Amino acid sequence: MKAYQSFKYFKLKSPAILPFIIIVFIQACSSTKYIPDYQAIVKKITIDSIDAKFEEQAYNYVQKDIRPSSAFSINVPIYNLFNTKDGRYKTTDIKPFGTPPAILDSTLVEISRIQIQKFLNGKGYFQAKVTADIKVKEKKAEVNFKADPGPASIIGKVMDSIATPTIKAIYQKEKSKFTHLHQNMQYDSDSLSYEREQIYRVMKENGYFYFLRPYINFDVIETSDVKNVDLRLNVTNPPSGNHKQYNIGTTYMIIAPSPDGFPDSLRNYVNRDTTRGVSFTDLSKRYRRNPILRYDFLKKGELYDLRNENLTYDRLYELNIFKNVKIDYYNQDSTSNRINPIILLTPQKVMSNRVEGEVPFNGGTVGFNISNTYTNNNLFRGAERFEFQIKGGLQSRIGNGASPFKDIYQRDFSVSASISVPRLMIPFYTPVLGANGMPHTTFSSSYIYALQKDVSVRRIFINSITYDWVETKSKLHSFTPLNFEYRFGNLDPSLDLSTVLNNLYYTTLLVRKDLTLGMKYTYTLNANKLNQLRTFVYLRGGIDIAGNLLQALSNFNNNKHNPNNYLPGDTINRDYAKILGLPYNQYLRPELDIRWYKHLGGDRQFVARMNAGVAYAYGNSVFMPFEKRFFAGGSSGIRAWQARTLGPGNYNRGTLSSDTVRRAVFGLDQLGDLRIETNFEYRSIILRKFFGGVLKGAAFVDAGNIWNLNADEGEEKMFKLSKLVQQLAIGTGVGLRYDVQYFVFRFDIGLKLKDPQFSGSDQWVIRKFLSGGRDFKNNFNATHGPDTYRFLQYNFGIGMPF
Repeated sequence: MKAYQSFKYFKLKSPAILPFIIIVFIQACSSTKYIPDYQAIVKKITIDSIDAKFEEQAYNYVQKDIRPSSAFSINVPIYNLFNTKDGRYKTTDIKPFGTPPAILDSTLVEISRIQIQKFLNGKGYFQAKVTADIKVKEKKAEVNFKADPGPASIIGKVMDSIATPTIKAIYQKEKSKFTHLHQNMQYDSDSLSYEREQIYRVMKENGYFYFLRPYINFDVIETSDVKNVDLRLNVTNPPSGNHKQYNIGTTYMIIAPSPDGFPDSLRNYVNRDTTRGVSFTDLSKRYRRNPILRYDFLKKGELYDLRNENLTYDRLYELNIFKNVKIDYYNQDSTSNRINPIILLTPQKVMSNRVEGEVPFNGGTVGFNISNTYTNNNLFRGAERFEFQIKGGLQSRIGNGASPFKDIYQRDFSVSASISVPRLMIPFYTPVLGANGMPHTTFSSSYIYALQKDVSVRRIFINSITYDWVETKSKLHSFTPLNFEYRFGNLDPSLDLSTVLNNLYYTTLLVRKDLTLGMKYTYTLNANKLNQLRTFVYLRGGIDIAGNLLQALSNFNNNKHNPNNYLPGDTINRDYAKILGLPYNQYLRPELDIRWYKHLGGDRQFVARMNAGVAYAYGNSVFMPFEKRFFAGGSSGIRAWQARTLGPGNYNRGTLSSDTVRRAVFGLDQLGDLRIETNFEYRSIILRKFFGGVLKGAAFVDAGNIWNLNADEGEEKMFKLSKLVQQLAIGTGVGLRYDVQYFVFRFDIGLKLKDPQFSGSDQWVIRKFLSGGRDFKNNFNATHGPDTYRFLQYNFGIGMPF
């Protein structure tokens, strides 16, 4: 009776629970009914008597075909759905869906046993023995690998025998930077492999072009104590004698005549003339010499260094004008210590054109947008990327039997152009960069024209110059010394006043007239580690400043203006200083995003994040421009709230004077001058094989809000440190991430815990969600309409939230 009552009063709070019910139902179907009586499905594998730190690695040596799926995996049920017939697994016409069950195979069990034993031997358990025990019941099998590891061997002396004196000297100098081998450590073959790879790398970075890995080996020397071994590193010489260092000779850079590649023989095409140690031959006649050679790091006379070779590969590919880069070497004289690089470059298609279109429609309206984008990756024969786009669209009202475009009420047109140059173009200064990443200078310009019939006309003109460069692989800089925006909007003078009032927010934006001239700077730390499972701190900080130069220019005429006052005899227009007949914006906007990524072992990760920013208008501005203000909520913020619907502070639309006013601001983006957000998220893998990708899960808690700095906008919206806790919004939730290597599709469900628009204990809306939620929502909707209340927020996105 109790079980029945519990189910009776259980309420489904979200349709999100339905997929879980379906998975449980499918999983109930056992695979054993599809196999013959002489076979069994492996349901469980255990490995006993192994040090806990090696258990996960040891399990990886179990053959994949006998590893059972996760208890919550849907891959096997999906495979069963598509690949069974007449109560048996199909042997032909196998559909590529899901994963077949783990059929017991004694041969694979024996191979796994041997591999686990070898793994333990490699970890220093030289006397380890592993046995395998198989138990089968009702066509279900359990496999238990039991280890008797014996004593672990500890390394005593670590010696070396290196035949070439210069190699010995380099190794002794560099080994402290990479070596894992030391006295009293447990023997580990992985450490030996790592040491071998590092020695090979160091030799290739110090001129030993012909050095090979097989020259490096180790001797494991037994001692009188079975628990101890000595270790000797050997670096042998080639048959010809000592290893020899090589310098770079003349570099031959040759560009193929077309994307089809090179002719059969290059002998008659190579330019024998060399300048600064490089022979440059462009068979395509498309490229200038200097912009390409700028990213050749194999310099004549320098010692061969594998890092410079890899750097040359990376930068030439990053120019985005070559589809293939190949570096070969030849040595004209076997007695010489010079090698000559041959860099073969195959160009890619230079120009492309892309046409895109869409047909947006919404109750009573239909339209189309069409754009044409032309791209040239080599505009001035120096890998300059030029992009030019023209875009236009129409929107029409339909109905009453009229033709689709009889009543066109909106016209949009835009044109934009940008040029990205693969270097920093700074007057009177030519910085040499590129060792850590490709620098760029980008010039961009755009013009937007938007006409709404009988409503407004808007014109927006934007220009900018931006420098992007890489200080190290982990430190990125972006500096925009010039960002100019011109916005001019007009309302139709015949526009009805009631229409203006009912759409007050949007008409305010449409009528906006101003100038912005400023600069931006952004610094990013450790962005290259975001997709790695490791412990690190990520930082992205930036500042946006505007208006100071225009203020200095406007002060030349000695006219004093105070935007806090209105013009004489005017109660609408403020006393702004103007440039070119328009007021200019003046503000300061710093922002910081700092995160701590903690690797918890395996595929588990914890992330703590704080995002904070402040937008301060001063001088010739009273309020911040719309696009420079902050918002809260959304798929990358506080996920229990829809974007732009949280805050500022304790703001509650129920305090508005009437339904008319609420309708006038319906859909209004809730913005602020200050934002503080914190996020805490735990991540792990749910299924490693899920429809061709990996299914990951997350659990999170988000907190924060936005505030205003201007008291004129209401006390409840103002930031006050004493009310910080009271004004914080808190949400929690879970999410799924479907990782298909190149993209991550994300779905999060956020649940409101604490909503600052209410007061006192009523802020903890989680209580209402658990009991009395329907009445709470009905009361809210009655006093806040047309706004409605939602406890749960669904977020879809591409990429990780942070």
